[in-house]
Amino acid sequence: MMGDISGQQHRVIAIDGPAASGKSSVSEMLSTRLGFLHVNSGIMYRALAWSVLRSGIQAEDARAVVKHLHEIEICCGISDDKATLTVDGVDPGNELKSSGVNAGVSAVSQVAEVRDSLVAKQREYLEVADIVMEGRDIGSVVFPDTPYKFFIDAAIEVRAQRRSKEGVVDNLAARDAADSSRAASPMVAADDAVVIDTSEMTLEEVLAEILDRLHLSGLNVLNQE
Repeated sequence: MMGDISGQQHRVIAIDGPAASGKSSVSEMLSTRLGFLHVNSGIMYRALAWSVLRSGIQAEDARAVVKHLHEIEICCGISDDKATLTVDGVDPGNELKSSGVNAGVSAVSQVAEVRDSLVAKQREYLEVADIVMEGRDIGSVVFPDTPYKFFIDAAIEVRAQRRSKEGVVDNLAARDAADSSRAASPMVAADDAVVIDTSEMTLEEVLAEILDRLHLSGLNVLNQE
């Protein structure tokens, strides 16, 4: 449990979008530029999927997934101004990007009790820092009241090329369908989110547009380095 800072109002910038849309890269750049803490909410779901698969549980077995969730300890924290995560004291590291986790994370994420538990952990970060949080439902569910919401998207062909260059095996169409159609917190652009199609944009161009939009929304970004 992260500590509370009584009376201090922190800000959150929500960055949502599908896999390989560029949201992770631009979220990291934005957090560095503004001095905000970067939090990748997807890491939490991936960590659970990693632990589930390592325990021999099928990701589609919702009852077993929930039981496993209550048997492990997922710890979220901050170290050296970076968000950290461990499962029973272990940092899964690059194993979270494995093909097995890619294949199972959508099924794990569809479980309502899983989302309720991890959303609570995500909201705790706002108690201790200004944050840039990326995910699938940050602007629509986790922090619906933030005035700073973005939905980063790109054509599926472009996203597939990006994944291929990373050497990652990922069925983007299947993940999109699962994430968008799930009953619990489906991936959707919030009604008041700024939608940015990054298909033909560089990361620097995406960052510049977000900074411009934040300034128009009243967030002082001009004096940030």
